[in-house]
Amino acid sequence: MSNDALGESGLPVSPVYDAEDLGGFDPAESLGAPGEFPYTRGVYPTMYTGRPWTMRQYAGFGTAKESNQRYHELVGNGTGGLSVAFDLPTQMGYDSDEPLARGEVGKVGVAVDSIDDMRVLFNGLPLDKISTSMTINAPASTLLLLYQLVAEEQGIPSGKLTGTIQNDVLKEYIARGTYIYPPKESLRLTSDIFGYCHSEIPRWNTISISGYHMAEAGATPVQEIAFTIANAKEYVRAALDAGLDTDDFAPRLSFFFVARTTLLEEIAKFRAARRIWARIMRDEFKAKNPKSQMLRFHTQTAGVQLTAQQPEVNLVRVAVQALGAVLGGTQSLHTNSYDEAIALPTDKAARLALRTQQVIAYESDVAKTVDPFAGSYAIESLTDEIENAAVALIREIEDRGGAVAAIEQGFQKTEIEKTAYATAQEIDGGERTVVGVNRFVTGGDEPYEPLRVDPAIEAGQCQRLEALRRERDNQAVTRALSSLKSAAEGTDNVLPPMREALRLRATGGEVAHALRSVWGLYQPRDAF
Repeated sequence: MSNDALGESGLPVSPVYDAEDLGGFDPAESLGAPGEFPYTRGVYPTMYTGRPWTMRQYAGFGTAKESNQRYHELVGNGTGGLSVAFDLPTQMGYDSDEPLARGEVGKVGVAVDSIDDMRVLFNGLPLDKISTSMTINAPASTLLLLYQLVAEEQGIPSGKLTGTIQNDVLKEYIARGTYIYPPKESLRLTSDIFGYCHSEIPRWNTISISGYHMAEAGATPVQEIAFTIANAKEYVRAALDAGLDTDDFAPRLSFFFVARTTLLEEIAKFRAARRIWARIMRDEFKAKNPKSQMLRFHTQTAGVQLTAQQPEVNLVRVAVQALGAVLGGTQSLHTNSYDEAIALPTDKAARLALRTQQVIAYESDVAKTVDPFAGSYAIESLTDEIENAAVALIREIEDRGGAVAAIEQGFQKTEIEKTAYATAQEIDGGERTVVGVNRFVTGGDEPYEPLRVDPAIEAGQCQRLEALRRERDNQAVTRALSSLKSAAEGTDNVLPPMREALRLRATGGEVAHALRSVWGLYQPRDAF
């Protein structure tokens, strides 16, 4: 069988499907009605027929002031939710003036060192009316608390805040690398966030368990949902071990997946993921609240599939990817800009990415009916095959002791690297077509002027930090950080003392260093 007849997960794709391909398919058990267990057809009865998915745009670069201007433009263009990108020092728990931050300040996202930056970042934005997603993991608690503090300064009660922190550190050990603390301590911090938000910020999604970054590193659709759900099970166990009840935190769990150009397989992947999660939560974790059994997810189109060659073709790729996410039943969607393979998106490119979603929502008819592919021989067969393969892979991880034990053995990382290598070989050998790269190549692309980040931003952030440390009550900050360390050494929730330190203008780096001094740093072992 040629590679053209295999899906991204290596499963065969038949030229023709009919009823016999469904085998022992039982619609009542496998599908249910939309909004009903096992949620194959969507987590809500009406899906997009009442209102479309949340249209997010992931943005953040340079200074908080520059990012704030971009956010105002996006909201003005119709974006219903913001997704914030932070620079690498912020993601790693370092301040902009630390040696390890040199050359990276403001490069892949916005630099946020303290409450001062967070005030500027969200100045003039209606935090009680927009939903904000923050792509932050190891220091997720710090950025969430800064957001809460700024909202309170604006007179917005925490009960009105809606949004998501990614807060998925396990995938960092597998595919991305922006971890700080060892897995055990990271899971403790995650459980503390669950408990804090249950009482303080009840409408907040406390984690976005991410397959996206694993997919970008090379994971197949089956690996993407299997590794993601295995990680999710670990988070649930950690919360239960911390004394929380399943239905106290599970309704606020959310997921984050990729949408590739392989349209049919992606639709089937999303349907299979919902079904697997519903059964795990009901049967393994005994969740009683239907919301605890619903796999709600955000989708981002596949950045790894975008090309620097003929970048305008990426507009077509993104449209196909976005359509797969919508037909698969996503709750929110970010569409990548066509120039992201070259540099940070320009204003025009970001606007076109949003317009892509708006055309699908308002000019096509896909939002007029719930789950338009239900009953399709091809989709139902692919859904079953992906589900069976993913469940088998989850079982293999469980046999290794669970996601953390498998991470420590290097299992997931090694499996992803194998598939990434195989994909690269297929592209290099011409077995896998990439338009404009190994087929349909033109003589040369038109000149393109990318958006560039001003290197002076780093110096500006350092000056802001110098002023902050000069103006604040440093003795009060030291006492607050000491209280944070005491909580970290014991069993108390670390977020209340962390919140007090941040309110007193402690920096994100200082908070992370306080926890590093107690919990240490994660040292990865080489994959097998």
